[in-house]
Amino acid sequence: MNRAAWMSWPSREALTRTPRTGLRAALQRLVWAAVALGLLWNAFADGRFTLWQVALGLVVTAGSAVAARAFFHMTREHRLWPSVGLLALLTVVAFLSLEAGAGAIAVALWCGCAVVALGRLPLYAAVPLTAVTLLAYAVVKGDGWLTTVITTGSLCLGGYVLRLDAEARGASRRLLDQERAARKAEAGAAALAERSRIAREIHDVLAHSLSAQLVHLEAARLLIEREPAGEFRDQVLERVVAARSMAREGLAETRQALSALRGEMTPVEDFLHQLASGGPATVSVVGEGRELTAEASQTVRRVAQEALTNTRKHAPGAAVTVRLEYEPDAIVLEVRDSGGRRPVGELAVSGSGYGLVGMRERAELLGGTLEAGPGEEGFVVNLRVPA
Repeated sequence: MNRAAWMSWPSREALTRTPRTGLRAALQRLVWAAVALGLLWNAFADGRFTLWQVALGLVVTAGSAVAARAFFHMTREHRLWPSVGLLALLTVVAFLSLEAGAGAIAVALWCGCAVVALGRLPLYAAVPLTAVTLLAYAVVKGDGWLTTVITTGSLCLGGYVLRLDAEARGASRRLLDQERAARKAEAGAAALAERSRIAREIHDVLAHSLSAQLVHLEAARLLIEREPAGEFRDQVLERVVAARSMAREGLAETRQALSALRGEMTPVEDFLHQLASGGPATVSVVGEGRELTAEASQTVRRVAQEALTNTRKHAPGAAVTVRLEYEPDAIVLEVRDSGGRRPVGELAVSGSGYGLVGMRERAELLGGTLEAGPGEEGFVVNLRVPA
């Protein structure tokens, strides 16, 4: 066996067991309780102990269980000296139990320490500890050299087999985690490729179409401006200018959607500041910013855009506050204005956007919520989505 095998710890995956729940966990606790009660009964069944000695034995047993649990935690964290100290403490407790007449408890502690030391510690530390505990067991039992050799050899073999089994389970768990990560990365790459394909299709069809419309509308505006002034000419010019503005906004939104599909969006905070620069609005950000999923980021952007559009349409000149809050498992957007509004039913169907109904549907698709309605001084839109 090489030096690295003697010096190395079992892997953390090998030292970490999958938590048991339900019936299996209950059965495991029942078995351990039965073992503890059996040892206590064996130790105190002859009635030579007073009540306080029995109570002390119960306290020692409970303390040993706590120390064993702490030992398992320390070895999982690869902390050598606390682990060795806890095993030494359990060995001392076994000697004290022997002196008090509870030989069964002492033997159980020594054998348990020998097995778990081989299973969970580096071999250079486990072998001396195992030798000390098994030597104490051999001296106490005195069943004959052949029986003692077979028993101690079986304990050593059992501890080492448990170590090898734990390493095998740890390796399997690592391979499973790597496979899951590879599958997740593969799925992410496939999703990104599909989103890029959709982005190219949108760019080739919609973005080119809007760009061509802008060119033709600008040419129409220049031609109309050359005509003599008049009521009809001014009305047509106003319509053309409005159509050009709508086409420009649609092209900008299309480019944002394409950036979202490709994962190249600017941070949400920067987008909100740009959005608020077009009117009397202030933006505040609470919490530590982090990268959001494309769906959550796009939902926040669209809801903020729709809410500010509705404010400028139905409460022109009103002061607007936009608050973005990063929570541990969600992101919250609140858009609040100080002016009057139409009833919610009218807002939901007004304008060229998707309105409050569309905002609510977008939030619900992500498992979030959207609340919109009159506030103390105006209208409030509150969005919350997991992120």
